[in-house]
Amino acid sequence: MGEQRVFGLNDPQKRRDFSKRLLDDMRAMEYMLENDWFETDIMRIGAEQEMVLVDKETFRPALIAEKVLKDMAQFKWMGSELAKFNLETNLTPRVFTGACFREMEAENIEQQVITNKILEAYGATTVLTGILPTLRKNDLDIKNLMPIKRYQELMDAIEEQLRRSHFELNLSGIDELKLAHDSPMLEAVNTSFQVHLQVRPREFAKLYNMALALTGPVIALAANSPIVFGKRLWHESRIAMFQQAIDTRKSSTHMREYSPRVHFGTGYLEKSILEIYREDVARFRSLLAAEAEEDSIGKIKAGEIPNLDALQVHNSTVYRWNRPCYGISDTNKPHLRIENRVIPAGPSVADETANAAFWLGAMMGLSESMDDVTQKMSFADTRDNFTKASRYGLDSKFTWFGDSKFTPKDLILNELIPLAKAGLKKQNVDSGDIDRYMGIVEERIKAHATGARWQLRSYTKLKEEVSEDEALATITCCMVENQKAELPLQDWALPNPDDLIAYHPGALKVHEFMTTDMVTVRKSDLVELSAEVMNWSKLRYLPVEDKDGHLVGLITSRLLLKYFAQKGKMMESPDAINEEIMIKDPVVVSPDTTILEALQIMRDNSIGSLPVVKGQELLGIITEMNFLRITGRLIGRLSAKD
Repeated sequence: MGEQRVFGLNDPQKRRDFSKRLLDDMRAMEYMLENDWFETDIMRIGAEQEMVLVDKETFRPALIAEKVLKDMAQFKWMGSELAKFNLETNLTPRVFTGACFREMEAENIEQQVITNKILEAYGATTVLTGILPTLRKNDLDIKNLMPIKRYQELMDAIEEQLRRSHFELNLSGIDELKLAHDSPMLEAVNTSFQVHLQVRPREFAKLYNMALALTGPVIALAANSPIVFGKRLWHESRIAMFQQAIDTRKSSTHMREYSPRVHFGTGYLEKSILEIYREDVARFRSLLAAEAEEDSIGKIKAGEIPNLDALQVHNSTVYRWNRPCYGISDTNKPHLRIENRVIPAGPSVADETANAAFWLGAMMGLSESMDDVTQKMSFADTRDNFTKASRYGLDSKFTWFGDSKFTPKDLILNELIPLAKAGLKKQNVDSGDIDRYMGIVEERIKAHATGARWQLRSYTKLKEEVSEDEALATITCCMVENQKAELPLQDWALPNPDDLIAYHPGALKVHEFMTTDMVTVRKSDLVELSAEVMNWSKLRYLPVEDKDGHLVGLITSRLLLKYFAQKGKMMESPDAINEEIMIKDPVVVSPDTTILEALQIMRDNSIGSLPVVKGQELLGIITEMNFLRITGRLIGRLSAKD
C-alpha cells in the first residue's frame, strides 16, 4: 500500500504545500530523465504476494493480521494490507535472467510455509485467490480496517470525495450483484500477485504500450476471481470490484465525464513516463501527503538522488492496472518499473509464477519483434480486450494486430506463447524453466482451464448438493489443500462435499444462509392470487411487503387452508385481500442473528419461518428447509464417521 507516513489534506495550506512539493518532484524527475541519471545497465523483476487469512475450520476470514504481523516482525518481507484478514509479502527483486523464476517460486513457497507455521497458533491458514469465496459483505465493515494511520487517512479521504450518499456495486454475470456500502472497504476483497519489470527510461513508453496490449490476454489466462458474496459474476471480478469500491462519482443528466481513480488509462504513451504522472496529477485531486519534508530540487542541485515522496504518495492513490513506479536501487541509482496489477493471487504459486513468466516473456518478445505496438493495434481495442477478458476470461474474443480476431485460446497458444518463449530465451532464462512455466500455461489453455472456470464449475455443482455456505467453504478448503500440495491448476479435481473435512455451521449468521431470492406479494393483492403464487412456487410462507420493500405481513399455508375452509362453508363470500388474513406482526430476526439463535426462536414460537429484516426492510427469509439442508449434511457426516 506504499508510503505509511502520511496525513490527510483537509487543511488548505497543507494542500498547497503538498502541491508545491509534488510539482518539485515532477521537475526533479524531468531533470533526471533529461540528464540520464537512471539505471540502464540491468533489468530486474520482482513481485508482491497478497493473501487472505482464513480459519481452518470455517474457512471464513480470520481477523488476526495485526497479531501475526507482531509475531513476524523479524521477517522484513512481511507487510500489512488494508483489512485485518489480509497480508502481503514482498519477493526479492532479482535480475531477469537464469533461474529467476524458479527462485521466485521457491522464495514465495518458503514465505507461505513460514507464514502458515505462525498461523497454526491461531487455527488459521493462508489462501491465494483473487477474491475469497467465503467473504461476506459484513466482513468489509470499516471496523475490520487495519489500525494503521495511512489506511484510515485513505478511507477518510476517499469518503470525503464521494459525490453521493454511498458506494455502490453493480455487476452481472451468471448471477447479479447490486448493493450499497457505507465505506471504501469493499476494496479489500481484492487479492493479487503484482509483478514488476524494471525498464530503461528511453524504452518506457514503448514497453508500457505493449503492457497495455497484453493486459487482455494476461487476464484471460490468469482469471481467478469469479465469486463475490456467493454470486457468480465476472471471471475476473476484481477489475470491476476495485473500480466500483472506491468510485466516488455520481450519475448525471449531463454528458460530462469524470475519470475513476481505478482505471485502464486514456491512451497510449507517446514519449515518456511523465505523461502518466502529468495526467494523473491533472485529473485526480491529491488524497494524502507524505510527512517527509524532502527538498527534491535541492537534492538535485546537490547531485543527490531524491526519494520523490510526494509524487510516490500521489501515484499510490491512483490505481492504473499497469502502474508506473519509481525507485532507488541498491546501486544508489534511480530506476523505473512497470507494475502489472491485473494478475490475481492463485490458484497456486506455480500458476502465479507461470503467469508472471508469460507476461514478462511476452513483453520481451514483443519488444524484439516490433518497435511500436500502437501502429498495429488501436488503444480502443486494447481497452475493449481488457474489459471482455475481465468479464468472460477464456470465453472472450479479442481484436488483435491488424484488426484480426482471435479467441484467447488461439491467440495465446499460437501467437503469444511462442513470443514469450523467444522473449525469455533472449533474457537467457534457463531453458528448463522456460519449458516448465510455459508448459503450465499451455496445459491450462489447452484444457480451457482457469481458476475462475474451476471455481464456477465447482460452485454450480456443489450448490445442487449442499447449502450455499457449505459449497463456498468446500471450494475454499480444496484451494487450501491444493495450494499446500503445490499442485498447478491442471491437476485440480472438482471438489465434492466430502472434501470439507469439518463443517461447523453453529456460528453462522442468518444473512449467510437465508433465502434472498424471494417471491413476495402486497397487502392489497387477492388472497386467491397469493394462494396460486405459493402453489406455483412451491412455497409454504409468503412475505407481504410494501412498495418500499418494507415487511408488513406474512402469509402461511395454514392461514390459506383456514381461509378456504371457511369460504367453502359460506354460500356467498366476497374475495378477500391479503391484509384481511395475513399475520400483521410476524416474528422476525436481524441478519446478524446466529443460526442457533434463529433455531431457538423458531422452536420457542412454534413457527416454521423467520423473515429477516434490517430496520423495516425485508432482506430475506429462513424456513425449515434451510435448516434441513444443513442438518441433513451433518447427519451424513456423522454417519460416515461411524
